[in-house]
Amino acid sequence: MVDHTTLVVVLFAVVAVQRWSEVWLSVRNGRWARARGAVEVGRRHYRFLVALHVAWILAFPAEALLRGQAPPPAVTALALAGFVVAQIFRYAAIVTLGRRWNTRILVLPGQPPIRRGIYRYLRHPNYVAVVLELACVPVAVGAYVTAAVVSAVNLLVLRFVRIPAEERALAEATRARPEPP
Repeated sequence: MVDHTTLVVVLFAVVAVQRWSEVWLSVRNGRWARARGAVEVGRRHYRFLVALHVAWILAFPAEALLRGQAPPPAVTALALAGFVVAQIFRYAAIVTLGRRWNTRILVLPGQPPIRRGIYRYLRHPNYVAVVLELACVPVAVGAYVTAAVVSAVNLLVLRFVRIPAEERALAEATRARPEPP
């Protein structure tokens, strides 16, 4: 079994590289979408979500290292399994959406929501991934306060701000879809 400090450092590195890669992909996809007339929705709350994720990335290793005690091996194993499941959801969403995947809400007018791939079964698989990840990664290293606080804030923002904004934007884009001749 990997020692606690090593696990904390490895998880921090994996998450940091993953987030950096997602930002790169999001910027690239954003340029593509904007060149095709995409409209951004939710710009004001996006900054808050970025701050929340940065705080999470810094808080979970800090709390885990300050606490200095690994959770029971079964808890770590279960939490890491949850993290793996989150990655399956995330990458299924990224692959299915292709260039339309983004960390921002960028809507292409006239384009209907994607209903294939994982979106055939789940409306918001990327948010399922984020919810799992924000809870599981800190729990895997014993950062229970970070898991609880960040998860609660994230759930509130998703439920009352982010998902409603995205749903409204998708509904408006679908209504703006030109009728076939």
